[in-house]
Amino acid sequence: MIPLVYDQINHWGKDDEFFLSLLKKANVKKIADLGCGTGRLTSQFAKLGYRITAVDPNKEAIEYAKNKEYPGEVTWIVGDSSNLQTDAFDTVIMTANVAQVFLTDQSWQQVISDAFRALKPGGHFIFDTRNPLARVWEQWEKDRTPDVAIHQETGEPLEIWTEYDGFVGDIFTFYETVKNANTDEMLIREKIQLKFRTKEEIHNSLQQVGFSQIQVYGDWKYRKATEDTKSFIFHSIK
Repeated sequence: MIPLVYDQINHWGKDDEFFLSLLKKANVKKIADLGCGTGRLTSQFAKLGYRITAVDPNKEAIEYAKNKEYPGEVTWIVGDSSNLQTDAFDTVIMTANVAQVFLTDQSWQQVISDAFRALKPGGHFIFDTRNPLARVWEQWEKDRTPDVAIHQETGEPLEIWTEYDGFVGDIFTFYETVKNANTDEMLIREKIQLKFRTKEEIHNSLQQVGFSQIQVYGDWKYRKATEDTKSFIFHSIK
């Protein structure tokens, strides 16, 4: 994630609407927004009156988030799931496929264990991840056009180019480069790595931690996920 351009190239969509509908359906009040990034969705939670603790390890992203206007208080934490209080939240939510940045079984086990610990009894754990069977990376690699944005301080046009290394083992690696569109100067280059876990792997890991009533929706609808869905949306209960 590159905070300078993230909000401009990630527009409001059906995934955001679905997360909000899940929260409304769960009838919760206190949320931990884990991997909140620049606060793009956190701001919508705040507008709806939720009490939010927003956590991300990216200090720059948290600074961007803090500079936005929010109705009500948001507690910002530069950190990770280990910083969450115990038995404190009605919901722990991870959006924008944050679940895929945990590259090892140990790191994944840690974050779901921390989510379980942080939830009150009966609390909800909600997150999304991509279905590896959909092989979305094949579509990514075909797109040779840059995303465009505007530098928020200078007003200059920017281009965001993506280069793909592909898989080494089960880790998918790519690079995002932000350039000044006028001068071709490279401003930022970031390495991003993702792990695509199967629905079964994730379901079993949640059960082992202690979660129950695990539902898996597909493609931002209240329909059971299938092998053909591109996204899995997990909703489980402590």
